[in-house]
Amino acid sequence: MALSEIDRNLLERCLANQPRAWEDFVDRFMGLVMHVINHTAQCRSILLPASDREDLAAEVMLTIIEDNYAVLRRFQGKSSLATYLTVIARRVVVRKMLDSQTPTPLGAVAEQAMADKSAGAEERMTNQEEVERLLAHLEGPEAHVVRMYHLEGKTYQEISRITGMPTNSVGPLLSRVRTRLRGQSRV
Repeated sequence: MALSEIDRNLLERCLANQPRAWEDFVDRFMGLVMHVINHTAQCRSILLPASDREDLAAEVMLTIIEDNYAVLRRFQGKSSLATYLTVIARRVVVRKMLDSQTPTPLGAVAEQAMADKSAGAEERMTNQEEVERLLAHLEGPEAHVVRMYHLEGKTYQEISRITGMPTNSVGPLLSRVRTRLRGQSRV
C-alpha cells in the first residue's frame, strides 16, 4: 500500500516543524504504537503494567523525534507510513523488553487465576495438581506441550526446539487447549 495523501501531508508538516504537526501525528499513530506494544508483549508472554506500556510508547515517540525526526526523514514512501512505523515501534519495544530485567510471564497470571478460582474450595489444590488433572483430558502433542510449559517451566522457544513446532504456534496451541478445557469443566 502506498503512502496516503493524509500521511504524506502529516509527514511533510512534521518535517517542516509546523505548529500542531507533532500533536496531529501522535493523535493519528498512538493507537498503532499501543497495539504494537500490546501485541509484542503478548507474543513474548510478557504481562506489562500500564506504566510500562506508557513508558514504551514514550520511548517509541522519542525515537521518532530523535535527531530532528531522523526516523521519518529515512522513510522512503515504499509502504504506508503505518507499516513503516509498526516496524520502528516493534524494534524499539523488543529492544526495551530485552533490556528489561524482570518481565511477568502470562503463565503466572493464568496460574494466579486458577488459584483464585479454587480459593473457596475446602481443600485447595496446588496449581501443579490442577494441571495434572486437566492433563488427563489431553493426549499426544497437546498434553506434551502443556506439561512442558506448565509443569516443567519451559519457554516457547525450548518447546519449539524439543517438539519441532514453530515457536509462534506454541502460544496458540496452549490457548486453544485452555479454551477447550474451560468448556469441558463447565459441563
